[in-house]
Amino acid sequence: MSASFGHGLVIGKFYPPHAGHHFLVRTAADSCRRVTVVVMAADVESIPLAERVAWLREAYTDRPHVTVAGIVDNIEVDYDSDDAWAGHVALMREAVATAAHAATPIDAVFTSEPYGAELARRFGAADVRLDAARETFAVSATAVRGDPAARWDALEPPVRAWFARRVVVLGAESTGTTTLSRDLAQALRTRGGPHALTGWVPEYGRELTVAKLAVARALAARRGGLPEPTVFDLEWSDADFENVAARQTADEDRAARAGGPVLVCDTDALATTVWQERYVGRTTEAVHLLADAMPPRALYLLTDHADVPFHDDGLRDGEELRPWMTERFRKVLADRGVPWQEVRGDRATRLRRALEAVDRMLERGWQLAAPLG
Repeated sequence: MSASFGHGLVIGKFYPPHAGHHFLVRTAADSCRRVTVVVMAADVESIPLAERVAWLREAYTDRPHVTVAGIVDNIEVDYDSDDAWAGHVALMREAVATAAHAATPIDAVFTSEPYGAELARRFGAADVRLDAARETFAVSATAVRGDPAARWDALEPPVRAWFARRVVVLGAESTGTTTLSRDLAQALRTRGGPHALTGWVPEYGRELTVAKLAVARALAARRGGLPEPTVFDLEWSDADFENVAARQTADEDRAARAGGPVLVCDTDALATTVWQERYVGRTTEAVHLLADAMPPRALYLLTDHADVPFHDDGLRDGEELRPWMTERFRKVLADRGVPWQEVRGDRATRLRRALEAVDRMLERGWQLAAPLG
């Protein structure tokens, strides 16, 4: 499509941005030499303005003529009030003024709403109305907020990552955390729909242990005459635990972008605080800060040690510490004030209880605040 207009404007709350919004922006980008997208968010709304702006900027990094600007708009919507209209439009103009091509007058306004005519009139621009009946993209931000899972295919990866309900399985050594987390992710996938995309995030600490042990054994073999190191010979530093906490969250964030409405994690940075305490006798501020910076947890599942015999796979060394670690996890979770449930029993029982807990979590919904009306 040739550039029919000089400077197109797309405005909205983008609470959250979805396929219909992107249809507007793409059309503007294809028909205008320059485009400004203005995100207008109220303080009472649940998704921060900065998040919405970042999501849209990421979506259009390959279109340098599209600029995304954000502004706080706490003026109530009243289409019959000239004062309300004047206030909203003044904020739009303020946001446009921050754009790289602000000096170019707006000559086209792209909307899918009835207010498009009045908005275009106030800018002295063409009224480009798209998909007002929602037939091309049958989705709205209201519908997404009400049930994100049902509209999962209308959301871009960073938006999916924000909405993903993160379920973390944690527990002491050899208490079935990996088994339960894998079983849970697989059970959710069998439900189909968006849940077929359910991701599973493995424990990075185990990967690091395997790597450290392999390096230690290679060094011992090279020096000759030394016994082959075991997991008991490995040394752990504070830097190791900072690495584990940071990497665990990074792996989780990457999986959330590609996954479904639930993301299942085999441990997280909060669990790393307990593992650091177990190995070096304390938790450093750096690891605590990494745990505090994690995205919100929707649910923790704590695996009890009592029902699982200790299995030494060559990477474990703490059978006698399992009761202490289980109790420590209980205290950390209770102090954190996050939703959590302890799971006991055989493998099938644990999975059933975990699924029941996840279903209760999903039934509560996302509980986003209504937009300022």
